[in-house]
Amino acid sequence: MATTAEFQEIKQKFINADLDEKIRIYTTTSGLTVDQFKELLRSFPLQHLEKLEKAMA
Repeated sequence: MATTAEFQEIKQKFINADLDEKIRIYTTTSGLTVDQFKELLRSFPLQHLEKLEKAMA
């Protein structure tokens, strides 16, 4: 499980990343809680959600 400091670092990288990097971070980061993944999704452009879903399949 990621510590609060580790998650904040991941979250900041996620917020500043381009779409492809957001997808890479979301699909390759392990150790996050469900709530932490949900928090990352709040910073994901919803119009590209289908692309994220395909990457996770």
